[in-house]
Amino acid sequence: MRKVLLIMALSVTLAGTGARANPFFETWDTPFGVPPFDRITIADFQPAFMQGMADQKAEVEAIAEDPDPATFANTIEALDASGSLLRRVGAVFGCLNGTMTDDRMQAVARDLAPLRSKHRDEILLNGKLFARVDAVYRQRDDLNLDREQQRLLEETWKRFVRGGAKLSDQDKEKLKELNQELSLLSLKFGENVLKETNRFEYVIEDETELDGLPDGVIAAAAETAAERGHQGRWVFTIQKPSLIPFLQYSTDRQARRRMLTAYAQKGNHGDELDNNDILARMVVLRTERAHLLGFDSHAAYVLDDNMAKTPDAVYKLLDEVWWPALKKAKAEAAELQTMIDQEGGRFQLEPWDWWYYAEKLKKQQYDLDESMLRPYFELESVRAGLFETVHRLYGLTFAPRPDLPVWHPDVKAYEVKDRDGSTVAIWYSDYFPRASKRGGAWMDALRKEYHDGDRRVIPVIYNVGNFTKPTAGEPSLLSVDEVKTMFHEFGHALHGMLSDCRYQSLSGTSVARDFVELPSQVMENWALEPEVLDLYARHYKTGARIPQELVARIKASGHFNQGFETAEYVAASYLDMDWHTLTDTTPRVPADFEKTSLERIGLIPQIIVRYRSPYFQHIFSGGYSAGYYSYLWAEVLDADAFAAFKETGDIFDPATAQAFRENILERGGGEDPMVLYKRFRGREPSITPLLERRGLAD
Repeated sequence: MRKVLLIMALSVTLAGTGARANPFFETWDTPFGVPPFDRITIADFQPAFMQGMADQKAEVEAIAEDPDPATFANTIEALDASGSLLRRVGAVFGCLNGTMTDDRMQAVARDLAPLRSKHRDEILLNGKLFARVDAVYRQRDDLNLDREQQRLLEETWKRFVRGGAKLSDQDKEKLKELNQELSLLSLKFGENVLKETNRFEYVIEDETELDGLPDGVIAAAAETAAERGHQGRWVFTIQKPSLIPFLQYSTDRQARRRMLTAYAQKGNHGDELDNNDILARMVVLRTERAHLLGFDSHAAYVLDDNMAKTPDAVYKLLDEVWWPALKKAKAEAAELQTMIDQEGGRFQLEPWDWWYYAEKLKKQQYDLDESMLRPYFELESVRAGLFETVHRLYGLTFAPRPDLPVWHPDVKAYEVKDRDGSTVAIWYSDYFPRASKRGGAWMDALRKEYHDGDRRVIPVIYNVGNFTKPTAGEPSLLSVDEVKTMFHEFGHALHGMLSDCRYQSLSGTSVARDFVELPSQVMENWALEPEVLDLYARHYKTGARIPQELVARIKASGHFNQGFETAEYVAASYLDMDWHTLTDTTPRVPADFEKTSLERIGLIPQIIVRYRSPYFQHIFSGGYSAGYYSYLWAEVLDADAFAAFKETGDIFDPATAQAFRENILERGGGEDPMVLYKRFRGREPSITPLLERRGLAD
């Protein structure tokens, strides 16, 4: 702490002697007040965080010590508005640490993690402050609050209680220690996964070892080799755009085994990047914290604030999908084994064979494979189709803004306008992998939407992906999964961009974890609809539209491999729940625990769980602990919601789109999510559309 205070003091001294000003301490004169990425340096973050925490601490103390009786305005609204500098620096740091990280950024994150955790705890554990919050809460039925105000009051009170406000002083100190250690372990877990991913490379020197791989995949591997100092060779990595095509097309079975094994063993080598001790410790700490707060398990604590409410409800949903999915996966495995046998293979199907033979079987059954589709899915065309889809649904238009500062040359910025020409939001995309970016795809906000008096402050939203990069010979040509991911993450972006809430803590994606995936997953439904494919699926060389017979084959193959895809995902959801329904604090050996978990549900050996524990970032460094099931929970909602469009006979039906916008996208966390859903749909959702979509219905 003394070191941090010295740094802060030094920054103040330098500022006073004419040194370069910290941009976080200035009003941003950029268009729309977006972050001036061209002026922000790593050195700016630590002093800005420290000042931001100091500012909010002073604001919170003023609220707590206010001699006037507690009211909704002077306590609840004042709390929501506090911490503007901290919110601003935290949003920019989160963006850059996820997309442009290096050892220096990670060091800043590690230094600040316990301080930020301590700062949050000191607010939530402030006895005088909670007394005022509680006083307002106890008057809630007499305050004539509207729906959003009621929700803000309820959520604020709940956040304090769930944050330990009712604990004894001794237990409050214990909670602070648990939270600080967890914050550091979570950071370390994610750093290790990134470093593991970056350090693996499969270098090929003999061209014959490229047999079966498409030209575009080979060209990308050659460029990766040149970037990594292996000129004249080919390098494959365990980044998904490199790994998946290799598994689909390489005829070298041992090479496929090497690649998949490298991916599946991330964080599991017993070296400095091993995550087993970290995750085992995190599970113990989470269980201790749950007990401290009056819950049997971490899952019980998390789910109490979600739509699911209880672990039993989650397991019930998983069971409803798992058993038909497992049955289908076993049938798929038998089909693939038959193909192997017919080709004269003298081996049993293994996980590194599944992608390869599934691609061959898809070609055989539907005359369809990934290499046939990619030429029609050029990234810029897909993006244009996505924009047109959203325009037809919600009336939005997207104007490129190359004048806005960005954090990397790959990033593109857009001004988003509504039907009436008003600016709704600013949106950035950052779509290609690089060593400084963590894996996966996500959405976040550089500034959340809120109201300043009668003025709606527009949000600044961004999407990140790790899609197939362009090469010297061809543009970025996406896989079907990458197309669906682009639509998915843009659904999250719409949730942030179209938000129309007064309060930042309720706006955009500030909703229950198992509701937040509804806007994203529902957008996936449009991606491969024939009417939407007609908007964007053009051959990147000829400009020809995707042939209708190819569209028909895509539709016909919609249930292909769904046993595999559903089983690997649901198995990971069970694993997450099993880790977090533990009720005792005995440390577990992750490999043994994982084996028992997957054997209990009967996962077949030909399928590897989508995320093994040592690299399961969603639950150990990504905020989805006891929540990975939420994609499935939300899929029940999204399949039912898209059925509302289908029932009209028009997937762009204006009335249905407007109802979804007004009741879901604009409302954020302003009301209970099931209330919002029922207002849109007129009833609770049914699981039947989900089972039918995945081909799992009887």
